[in-house]
Amino acid sequence: MNDNDREKRITGDEEKPEKKRKKKGNVVHLRGSKEAGEANIRRRRKSIIRRVIIISVIVIAVLVAGFITYYNSIRQYYGYSVIHSAKTTYEVNASYIKFGDNLLKYTPEGVSYINSNGDIEWTAGTNIKAPIASARGNYAVVADKGGNKVAVFGTDGQISEQTMPYKICDIEVANQGAYAVVLESDKTNYINMYTSSGAIVYEIQTSIDKSGYPLDISISDDGKKLFTSYFLVDGLSTTVSLTAYNFGEVGQNMNADRMVGGFKFNDELVPKVEFVTNDTVAAFSDKHIYIYKMKEIPSLSATIDIEGEAKSIFYSENFVGVIQKAEKGYVLKAYKLDGKQKFTYDFNMEYENIFTSADEIILTGGRECLVITKAGRTRFNYIFDQQIRNMISTSGTRQYIVTFEDHTDTIKLKAKDNRKKEESLEDGEASGKDKDADTPDSTEKNGSAVDTQKTTVSTTEAVTEATTEAAEEKKDE
Repeated sequence: MNDNDREKRITGDEEKPEKKRKKKGNVVHLRGSKEAGEANIRRRRKSIIRRVIIISVIVIAVLVAGFITYYNSIRQYYGYSVIHSAKTTYEVNASYIKFGDNLLKYTPEGVSYINSNGDIEWTAGTNIKAPIASARGNYAVVADKGGNKVAVFGTDGQISEQTMPYKICDIEVANQGAYAVVLESDKTNYINMYTSSGAIVYEIQTSIDKSGYPLDISISDDGKKLFTSYFLVDGLSTTVSLTAYNFGEVGQNMNADRMVGGFKFNDELVPKVEFVTNDTVAAFSDKHIYIYKMKEIPSLSATIDIEGEAKSIFYSENFVGVIQKAEKGYVLKAYKLDGKQKFTYDFNMEYENIFTSADEIILTGGRECLVITKAGRTRFNYIFDQQIRNMISTSGTRQYIVTFEDHTDTIKLKAKDNRKKEESLEDGEASGKDKDADTPDSTEKNGSAVDTQKTTVSTTEAVTEATTEAAEEKKDE
């Protein structure tokens, strides 16, 4: 030990080893880190709170929107407001079909496109003696049944006009404007497909002696598949043949004539076949409803028995069904596309026309209309002051185009019938009573709502009604 070391020991000035920094976990605590850590914790807490609030708001908004949608789907309306009204000329021989989101009117003299306000966008003269029509998407065709003329239309006006080589029996259009037409000569039937501009795509030729008479045809949305129903009488027996064609790659590889499947029925009539979706066909007979799946090749998916005679049939992309006579009035039976019953609905209204969409069924007859939801509930049952010529739903919420004899109204359903309320207020000046139009047992028939189902509105539903419709109701009034 040298003198310097001894001196350090004696004086106590020996250097002490530096203490190691104490670690906690993997965190090194330096000078001032305590304040920074607390700030980080506060920031994390604020971030978590913000996230919780945002998620809670989103969840609440989704729940409220879902509840409002559900409530609006089950509630019943008793009145309406007129959003727009347009004068129209009454024509006895006028017919109407939904075209795009609006309306196509066709007569022997011509075709008119009516927009959602009830105004005529354009008119085209066709001079067709016995018009039949088909519309899908933004295309429509009008043909002269028993004649030779076919006119093709888009929502902007007429696209083309063709003259067929034989008499026209039936016609149907696809989403892209191509159309299939059934033609008849003395001994032969033809099913021809044309583009919207009139170019022929294919021709199917059948013999009346072997195949029979065509009852109905239907083409898929994409225009690649065709389904037909033919009726053949052989002595005292009758046979119905359902035949499927595929004009895509699958059909081309299977057969030269593109036939990919067929079904025969003895002593059973099948007057209607329809592609309710691009890959699903409904065939309506006098005894059954047959559901076929046809992505490429047809296969029977479900059979629905019809007990008794059907007065009417209806179909949409979500359901099919029949209307039959009942002991009192009629019963409407709706079925899912898997064949299971969806609902039944009893009513005693004398109806003339049926319009169906994915969400509802509309019946009209005389001055009365009945709107039934896809769940089998009454949405709107009303008797107008004038006879209804046609009624369809629009893309607007609770909005409909209603055509009367001398005008067309675009209406929006409301919770209360203001006209009934105004009449009650006039009567109430003497009696001191104000009768509300949406009383559950209202049975007025003169321009008022007809309540066919009683609905109990809870306090929560009442709050929802107030929040969702107050502004709209005030604006309408």
